[in-house]
Amino acid sequence: MNITHRPVLLAEAVTALISGPLIQNQNASENIVVIDGTFGRGGHTQALLKQLPPTARMISFDKDLDAIAVAQTIQDPRLTIVHDSFARMDQYAQAESVDGILLDLGISSPQVDEAHRGFSFRRAGPLDMRMNTEQGLTVAEWLEQASLEEITYVIKTYGEERFAFQIAKAIVAKREEGLSPKTTTELAALVASVVRTREVGQDPATRTFQALRIFINRELEDLELGLKAALRLLKPGARLAVISFHSLEDRIVKQFLQSNAKVEVPRGLPVRDRDLPQSALEIIARVKPSDIEILENPRARSAIMRVAEKRIGAFA
Repeated sequence: MNITHRPVLLAEAVTALISGPLIQNQNASENIVVIDGTFGRGGHTQALLKQLPPTARMISFDKDLDAIAVAQTIQDPRLTIVHDSFARMDQYAQAESVDGILLDLGISSPQVDEAHRGFSFRRAGPLDMRMNTEQGLTVAEWLEQASLEEITYVIKTYGEERFAFQIAKAIVAKREEGLSPKTTTELAALVASVVRTREVGQDPATRTFQALRIFINRELEDLELGLKAALRLLKPGARLAVISFHSLEDRIVKQFLQSNAKVEVPRGLPVRDRDLPQSALEIIARVKPSDIEILENPRARSAIMRVAEKRIGAFA
């Protein structure tokens, strides 16, 4: 199957990083380093490379071996490919050495559309959902051993599913019958049998599949670690752009940026504005896809990109 992936907010993300004062002022400096935290199918990486000088360096990360295989076909000496989570990006670059960081938190279209990966409730396949198929439990394996309380917590917390307990109870009941779900369609049918109401146009299994994918891949934990690593790595004046696709991850991004864009001063302390320490970040923009992009790529409809710049003189 020939499956393509359309990167979301492509032009906006590239502009957000490349138009920052740091890269603009360095011009053709050989010291420019940019990180793409999720290579996916390379849309953002290759667009950024086109805008960077010949002496620049790009480091692209991905946990998915299929993505790494695609990345390795790119013949560009400026590009370094890392099979790892962006949560550990500070193991591959020095503190305050990076001019721009992009984190695209969405899963790629091939991951959703290839049935054997187990991400989609619309395609029959093994219940896997791992980004990195070389490590960790599959969703099916985890459901075989998790308690009722654990399953309920995961579906409720990561899927914001109000029927989490009923779904977990149905999964455990099937397991006790020796019929624990092993495929995407088995789990989707089981969830549909319990979830009687849902928003118009939304499949009953949507929230459960999202929850299990986020949990099994430690997506929110990686995001929190990655944001902290990014702040350490960015040079003063460098930019961070993060594209999120659901409220859980966007909330983490928003709170992180806001908490680092203000300085906490004890109430009642007589401090003048000029005496305040410098906050670490300045929030630059919040960007959503245009109506045209959503029309051409419906998967972009929930995307939000937040952009911040590390302040000169700030301490991360």
